[in-house]
Amino acid sequence: MEAQYDFGMIGIGVMGSNLLLNISDHGYAVIGFDIKPERGRALEAAAKPGTTVKGVSDLKEMISGLKKPRKMMMLVPAGKPVDDVIANALPYLEEGDILIDGGNSYFKDTLRRVNELQNKSIHFFGMGISGGELGARLGPSMMPGGDKDAYQYLKPILEAIAAKFDNTPCVAYMGNGAAGHYVKMVHNGIEYAMMQMISEVYDLLHRAAGYNNPALHKIFAKWNEGELQSYLIEITAEIFKTKDSETDKFLVDVILDQAGSKGTGKWTSQEAMDLPVAIPTIDMAVAMRDLSVYKKERTEAGKLYAPDIEKVEYKEEELLLQLQDTLYFCFAMAYVQGLTMLSKASEVLNLQTHLPDVVKVWRAGCIIRSAMLQQFNTAFEAAPDLSNLLLDDTIAAIIKQKEKSIRKIISLGIASKIPMAGISSALAYFDAYCSERMPTNLIQAQRDFFGAHTYQRIDKTGVFHTEWHVDENI
Repeated sequence: MEAQYDFGMIGIGVMGSNLLLNISDHGYAVIGFDIKPERGRALEAAAKPGTTVKGVSDLKEMISGLKKPRKMMMLVPAGKPVDDVIANALPYLEEGDILIDGGNSYFKDTLRRVNELQNKSIHFFGMGISGGELGARLGPSMMPGGDKDAYQYLKPILEAIAAKFDNTPCVAYMGNGAAGHYVKMVHNGIEYAMMQMISEVYDLLHRAAGYNNPALHKIFAKWNEGELQSYLIEITAEIFKTKDSETDKFLVDVILDQAGSKGTGKWTSQEAMDLPVAIPTIDMAVAMRDLSVYKKERTEAGKLYAPDIEKVEYKEEELLLQLQDTLYFCFAMAYVQGLTMLSKASEVLNLQTHLPDVVKVWRAGCIIRSAMLQQFNTAFEAAPDLSNLLLDDTIAAIIKQKEKSIRKIISLGIASKIPMAGISSALAYFDAYCSERMPTNLIQAQRDFFGAHTYQRIDKTGVFHTEWHVDENI
């Protein structure tokens, strides 16, 4: 086949075909490969008039049809399928070709592939893509990482198809090696935390305050018009008004309370512990999804302990304002923890990730986009090397305004027996971070007592050990 195509896609399911059609809409000739021939036909049928779109079921045909340096992306399930695709494509790849993994691969797998293909002079990119199927078609948020020199060949295409915020493309080079997939992993961890805390606010409003679904729709829709404006608040409002076609009940009420996950949240928690950096709100969100799986045991425990939900007494306007403040506070803590993790990882793993670029990429097109990211962008523009957003004066002033509300809401939840694990962890992180002195001195004393792990002192430098004794006369 004559080399006439600008970009290729391996795997043209819904996401792959939507991205490829998005690229073709911006004037690029595209070709997609899939082992299912009907997907190639569907791709061509969906193309707009005047665009150049081709679907094939022969991988060699697709690769040979690409202009050099060849630029192509895989959108296949993470894990072994990615390695299989690479193995199948390698015989047809040449020096200087660029291969992108656009799935949610574990960053350590991506780093291995980067190194393996680098030895063959092939550029491998791991790229996080956020925004779902619709975002892929109309403009996603993208987080590519890999060889910086090779990125120049991808940049015009990716910037053309990306979501735009104030005419700025929501795509940027995230750093070397596996930086793209690392940033996407942390993005997903933040997503876990935000979803968990929204669900806790829903639980308090629904079970303890007695709000029905139509009322919840109005509350979340109104919140989405103000400082909480975000994709997750927006879709939550829509969920509360959606009816089930089979029962005519509200759909949210017939969905089983067991949450699924694809591993990125767990990876975020594991990697944070290895750095180490504290992300307790993301950790708790992962833990609560894990706990939700034990439906049978939770049902038995509910019968055994009979935790009747106490109805809260409230003034509506006051309660809703406090909950709005609480969600803002909690969202901020989720972002803070994730971005602090990225800052530490960039240093430890030499990712060379520029946090201002990360925030800019997340402002549109992605699942965790929100109005507050613009405030974070302003903070990073003033101090690009800011280690923690809580140290920014403007953000500190906002958080101080919200602090009283979250304490009241947590008290309400505890009194009502509504689990507030995510929200409570957000406040605990804040309180600990702002504590000039933590009770860790006692932990160090305990460690030295039973394990001779030593400790440091506040009045002089050095490492010390004490021969502790148990007074048996007490």
